[in-house]
Amino acid sequence: MGKKFLLYIFTLGFLTFSQAQKKKITLEDIWQGSFRTAYMDALRSMKNGTEYTVLNFNRSPRSSSLDKYNYETSEKIETIVASSGNIPFFSSYTFSKDESKVLLATEIEPIFRHSRLGVYYVYDTASKNITKIADQKIQEPLLSPDGSQVAYVRDNNLYIFDVASNSTNQITTDGNKGTIINGITDWVYEEEFAFVRAFAWNSDGTKIAFLKFDETNVPHFSMDVYGQNLYPYQYEFKYPKAGEENATVSLQMLDVASGNISQVDLGDTYYIPRIKWKNNPNELSVQTINRHQNHLKMYTVNTLNNAVSLLLEDKDAAYVDITDDLTFLEDDSFIWTSEKDGFNHIYLYGKDGTLKSQLTQGPWEVTHYYGYDDKRKRVFYQSTENGSINRDVYSVGANGRKKRRLTSKTGTNSGAFSADFTYFINTYSTATTPYEFTLHQASDGKLLKEIKNNQALTTKLEGYEISPKEFSTININGNDLNMYMVKPADFDPNKKYPLLMYQYSGPGSQQVANRWLGSNDYWHQLLASEGYVIACVDGRGTGLKGRDFKKVTYMNLVKYETEDQIAAAKKLSELPYIDEERTGIWGWSYGGHMSTNCLLKGNDTFEMAIAVAPVTSWRFYDTIYTERFMRTPAENPSGYDDNSPFNYPELLKGKYLLVHGSGDDNVHVQNSMRMIEALVQANKDFEWAIYPDRNHGIYGGNTRLHLYNKMTKFVKENL
Repeated sequence: MGKKFLLYIFTLGFLTFSQAQKKKITLEDIWQGSFRTAYMDALRSMKNGTEYTVLNFNRSPRSSSLDKYNYETSEKIETIVASSGNIPFFSSYTFSKDESKVLLATEIEPIFRHSRLGVYYVYDTASKNITKIADQKIQEPLLSPDGSQVAYVRDNNLYIFDVASNSTNQITTDGNKGTIINGITDWVYEEEFAFVRAFAWNSDGTKIAFLKFDETNVPHFSMDVYGQNLYPYQYEFKYPKAGEENATVSLQMLDVASGNISQVDLGDTYYIPRIKWKNNPNELSVQTINRHQNHLKMYTVNTLNNAVSLLLEDKDAAYVDITDDLTFLEDDSFIWTSEKDGFNHIYLYGKDGTLKSQLTQGPWEVTHYYGYDDKRKRVFYQSTENGSINRDVYSVGANGRKKRRLTSKTGTNSGAFSADFTYFINTYSTATTPYEFTLHQASDGKLLKEIKNNQALTTKLEGYEISPKEFSTININGNDLNMYMVKPADFDPNKKYPLLMYQYSGPGSQQVANRWLGSNDYWHQLLASEGYVIACVDGRGTGLKGRDFKKVTYMNLVKYETEDQIAAAKKLSELPYIDEERTGIWGWSYGGHMSTNCLLKGNDTFEMAIAVAPVTSWRFYDTIYTERFMRTPAENPSGYDDNSPFNYPELLKGKYLLVHGSGDDNVHVQNSMRMIEALVQANKDFEWAIYPDRNHGIYGGNTRLHLYNKMTKFVKENL
């Protein structure tokens, strides 16, 4: 290209046929499901290691079935259970530890991002009997290890259902909306620590550990719901904004036989983001972290006397991420991941918490920990060793030696392993290859057979005008940042094209990745067919390039990220085929905050921006997320205010579209209302849209189609 800042470019050839007479992608194609990919839903290994189960759905007539397959042949062995007669349509399933029972979820009703209400059944695989757990909708049911009982939560209280006697025992009675929650998390834990079920059975089913939340003093949040009624009503819940009071959380221990509950004294504890039983039924591991989230402690609780002892500590000058990368081995030694050497890697500890060895190391990230094969003494994981935009599956010995790459194709690979680690099913895709599912030997990665592909989708896309993603790096502010670009199919290097940049930019995130297309990628293809060049740059603060690159934005969210996007836009405008007078940027959520800031602080660079569901002040966002990166407003007022765009609306020069859902429980519409008011008082012209009762995803019915129609029209008219 003749530009020094483009260190390398490789184009993934999408299709080699001529673009003549190809159809252009339409918004209806995208949002009415024309490009659906075939997938293997809820793939799980049976404990025998030779079979796996998949949840299959039929659209017409609407039905579901839980089917068992043989790993070696990929042939269906049997249907374990299917919806018909007295078995309603089910959308998810869970086996008991001994696989004698299956928990089936029906009539699912979403609450927030992860939480659901539903009607659940227990299916006995031997007798074929099906038992309804409760007539009311319940939350987070969990079978005991032997499948004889189900613990669940209803109306903030914990219950146990006995399958054989068809009887229910209410365990707690103090649960109440807005005050006490037993066994499930409050809103902010669900959103930021990414879990809802806050209870767990021990290995022999004699104990249940659970968290109790007292959110009495958490500030109250409400939002109007308009619906179809004559009068709107207010939806109310507790939401702690940055610097405000969080729920008080305690660890409770239930003795199942007696029904006795005791509180475990964890000392001066602020957050309890994870609990996990060891193999020893009398020992529970508990992770706690301070309000600044830079000092994690993992304790062992001896449930015979509730004695607590420190097992492990992890500290960071900025923050420690919470993950599920913890496995207790047969003797309760354990495997753990940490960024303590500057990159996320795997460590082996003794049962007493003594570090035995670091199993992986290097200037790359472990992105997923799959598990430990006790028989062969090997650890299985996914990493970025083949470049930060790619993923491969590896294994390494428990001594950190004899590492093996188990996948061979460059792109995004992920493994679903059999229970005994004999096989794994690899899910593979690239920016040009839809998902492929193949069976491999776990010992060496040898390909055994193809299970499923998306050739039908590939064939369908051959009839459309598609442009490849060009992956590269761009040197900005001393860093080689990952980038992709999409050009019009009939690209002419002698012409000038408008540039639309897309980004998210949040801490640890990644948008520039060699994986199959998402909905926004299809929209970008539509825009490319209309003569736009699309570019995406992952700036400082994004993930998978080491701890320092990610955490450089600590205490100053959006500051350095904005600087990088502005600098990238300026450098890209130097390209001979980019019209420097027609540069736009768009993003959603964190990306909406970014696009707003870029348009204002980069008003000599950007002529247009779209912000969907943006944060406009971190003072309005929740405690756990915001304080992890910013500390509290009292500790860091300039970090909160210097990059809040409604504090400098007078900087707006370009065209601006602001969009929000009025029912957004996550990034409240308050953010956009404050931005709107600031722009009005600054007498700035802009466009905005509010989608009634829509949450952070702004979807349902024709909502997404309408939104993207609006955004497409705005881009065409203003860029």
